[in-house]
Amino acid sequence: MNKINWGIIGCGDVTELKSGPAFNKVASSSLVAVMRRDGAKAEDYARRHKVPRWYDDANKLINDAEVNAIYVATPPSSHEEYALAAIKAGKPVYVEKPMANSYAAARTLAEAAAAKNIPLVVAHYRRQQPLFKKIKQLIDDKIIGTPLLARLELSKPPLTKEDLADPKIAWRVNPAVAGGGLFHDLSPHQLDLMYHFFGPVKTVTGIAANQGGLYSAADLVAGNILFKSGVAFSGTWCFNAAAEATTDRCEITGTDGKISFSVFSGTHFTVLTGGKTTTHSFDTLQHVQQPMIEATVRYFLGEGPNPCSGEEGVEVMRMMEGFSS
Repeated sequence: MNKINWGIIGCGDVTELKSGPAFNKVASSSLVAVMRRDGAKAEDYARRHKVPRWYDDANKLINDAEVNAIYVATPPSSHEEYALAAIKAGKPVYVEKPMANSYAAARTLAEAAAAKNIPLVVAHYRRQQPLFKKIKQLIDDKIIGTPLLARLELSKPPLTKEDLADPKIAWRVNPAVAGGGLFHDLSPHQLDLMYHFFGPVKTVTGIAANQGGLYSAADLVAGNILFKSGVAFSGTWCFNAAAEATTDRCEITGTDGKISFSVFSGTHFTVLTGGKTTTHSFDTLQHVQQPMIEATVRYFLGEGPNPCSGEEGVEVMRMMEGFSS
């Protein structure tokens, strides 16, 4: 294999700008087919993005002879089904986060890929973005000394009646489809970064509650992690907060300083050491998944390491369930 010819299963909103166009902007990569159960929407996507073929049946896309890698971009409830079908067909898989709608499903998927020696990458794409790569470099270089504690807080106003009436939003708070609420939608990005920064997990504890009663999924989650490296993590996620309390903040404290950043907003982070604050700024990415797709293509071509393995994706699911189950 000297070129990755991608097929997308689930060409919905996430693929419009975040990921889809990037497949044609990466060296040795091309988007050749897309699938959506609504054939008219698949055809429309293919026309607008100049994709040669479209399908309304995932199996037809998976068995397209020209497609040699699959991107699963459907809601989490169908990740396992489609990824397993691709693995059975012997095709490498790039699967959206969260990896599945449960830890058990994620583990089944990772084990199936390992058993057949099929490359599997989980789309925890912030790992490859320049801002977060720089944070990891500074942590590894001991700029703040030995990391001791990471504190994370994400607070957002509740979804409106209009939001809950919009199918594009409402599925995210339907546990049967998403595996959970907004915590399951957003926390994988954050928890994967903590795992990426600090390594294997020793213990996980947490609580989850539905304070607003607007939907069936939890809208408040709080939890703690002790990493085997000794770093302690504490996080809170509140999706029923006043607009004035909106927060997206993470602080990593070490023996010699502190790193402060936002996971979902902003293009900079700060480092406080020796009484001096340094700001590191970065350009906004047009396609936020492009660096991860580049790394995935190199991995699929045998030219680089796996940027986020199935086993790592399983660990993130384990953390999530440890917090919210």
